[in-house]
Amino acid sequence: MLRVGLTGGLGSGKSTVAGYLRELGAEVIEADALGRALMEPGLPVYAEIVRVFGREVVGTDGRLNRARLADLAFKGSRLQELNAIVHPATIAAQQSWMAEVFKRDPAAIAVVESALIFEVERDARARGETESVLADWRRRFDRVVVVTAPDQVKIDRYATRTGANGPGREAAEADARARLAHQVPDPKKAAQADYVIENAGDLAALHAQVEDLWLRLKAESNKITEVEF
Repeated sequence: MLRVGLTGGLGSGKSTVAGYLRELGAEVIEADALGRALMEPGLPVYAEIVRVFGREVVGTDGRLNRARLADLAFKGSRLQELNAIVHPATIAAQQSWMAEVFKRDPAAIAVVESALIFEVERDARARGETESVLADWRRRFDRVVVVTAPDQVKIDRYATRTGANGPGREAAEADARARLAHQVPDPKKAAQADYVIENAGDLAALHAQVEDLWLRLKAESNKITEVEF
C-alpha cells in the first residue's frame, strides 16, 4: 500500500498525469472535485462559508457562486479564510477515502491529486498550527510527486482552457498570474518532493515519465504494509 500526493501549480498538467496513473492501475481522487462536493448546500462547509462570507456568495439556485467566492478570496485577500474552512474538511475526506481504498485492496496505490499540498502546510503553519495533520504533509502521504512546467506555459494552458479570446484572454492570463502568486514556486516544491515530473508539453515524453514513475511506486508499495490513519 502506498499513499501518494500528486501536486503541481495551476496549468502544470497534474490532471493529465493523474489520468495516466489511473489508466496504469492507481486509485485516484481529485481534491478539487472533493472540495466542490463538500461545498454543496446542506453540508457543514457550505454553511460555514456562507456564515463567514455572507449571503452574497450564494447564487440564485441556492448553491455557492464560485466565481464571486473566488473574487472575494483572491482579490479581496481572504484566501486564508476560505482555505481554513475548506482544507480541514477536504483532507479528512481524503483520509477516509484512502482508508476505504486500502480496506478493499491492501496492495493499492492511492493517489490524491491536489494543487495545494505544500500550500496547505504553509498556511497551517502561518496560522500557528504545528501538530495538526495540515501542518505536516508527511503525515498524510508516503510519497509526493510534483508536476512542473514553465510559468508561461501554465498561464497559456489556463487561458486556453477558459476558451476566452481578446480582452477575455488577457483577463484569464492575469487571473492565472494572480493564482500562481499564491502558490509555492516549482523549485521549492521540487526540492521537497520524492519525484518530479517535467511537463513542458510533449505528451509522449510525459507518458513515458509517468510509466517509469508507476513502476517505482509499485516497487515502493510492496515495502509498506501498514498505515495509521
